Amino acid sequence: MQKPYVKVFYSQKELNVKIVSFLNGSTYFGTHTFKQELIVQIAAALGFICVKQADPFASFIANENLKICTKKSKQIFNVNFMAEQLYNYNVIGKNMDYEKIIKELFKSIQHKSMIFLIGDFFNINKLDLKLLCQKHEIRAIIVRDKFEENPIELGNVNFIDPSSNKSFEGVLNKSTIENYVKNVKGNDHKLYAHFQNCGVKFTKIYTNEDPIKKLIGL
Repeated sequence: MQKPYVKVFYSQKELNVKIVSFLNGSTYFGTHTFKQELIVQIAAALGFICVKQADPFASFIANENLKICTKKSKQIFNVNFMAEQLYNYNVIGKNMDYEKIIKELFKSIQHKSMIFLIGDFFNINKLDLKLLCQKHEIRAIIVRDKFEENPIELGNVNFIDPSSNKSFEGVLNKSTIENYVKNVKGNDHKLYAHFQNCGVKFTKIYTNEDPIKKLIGL
């Protein structure tokens, strides 16, 4: 050819993916679909994407403790097994300990990974992702029900908290709702600010929405 011929190779690097599902009592709720069921759909979709792209993934169940759901794998069998474990997991009586979970994730995940955190992210006072973000890339998927953010007046009610099994009797009137909505907005404002400070990309998916469209955007 009378000139140097250079071959250019592009190495295909595997992306280590960790799917962390926050399954506590508050996910046992939904006016259209239970939040726990939506979390299963989202986790399964992420798992199938990993299999399609030949990226190894592992999954965890997090609440008061961090439990390995499926070990690192590229097999479609593990997606089905993960979905089954998440769907059948008993969330009643489970509370979220964000501080403990984040510390355990930092210790247990050694190699740089993309971590998907899936949960409703309520009561996030002790949620601190700064240290975890220095080591890994974080994506957050907030799962909510419309009623949780904008409840309607129901008058006299009797609720049972699935996280603590405590009952609540009272009146769900306009003033009660306004106070509740104010607290939810305060929680979310703090949550979004923390995500932005840590460089965490996030999206919110409601129980009456198609999760795939939101995942594509993320």
